[in-house]
Amino acid sequence: MIDRETFVELMSGVCAPVTVVTAMTADGRPRGSTVSSFASLSLDPPLVSFALDRASRLLPYLPPTGRVGVNILGAHQQELASGFARPGRGPDGKFDGVAWRIRAGLPYLPESAGWTAGRVERHVDGGDHVLLVVRVEEAESTSAAPLIYARRVFGTHSGLAVAS
Repeated sequence: MIDRETFVELMSGVCAPVTVVTAMTADGRPRGSTVSSFASLSLDPPLVSFALDRASRLLPYLPPTGRVGVNILGAHQQELASGFARPGRGPDGKFDGVAWRIRAGLPYLPESAGWTAGRVERHVDGGDHVLLVVRVEEAESTSAAPLIYARRVFGTHSGLAVAS
């Protein structure tokens, strides 16, 4: 068994995409949170997954069969990532001053590197987190450089020099 600190340090070295996962409340208010556990799960059917802390304020708005949007942030959106990661702004305050609009019935952040929307198929127990499996219904990618997170700092991807 490893201790928590060793595990956290190990996982900090794993590069992760930075996304803002969004949902709408029943009365039409946007909700969102920064998530760095977004991953492709299946091609057939098209499934993605991400994990939320059980204490996440977003989780109650994403029940099985609920609709969800995933804004895959670009390297130029570090400020958005930080803003949506802060719980102190309150659930309504995260969208204050942020350019967003409705897309597929969900909060969408323009100029993101990618976007997908779908329906939560199921929740899977993951200890102190819940893994959400999402069936993709809409997707768009751009050529924008992605925002990634590793060793507790934001960065982006760059290709290795090819030896000739």
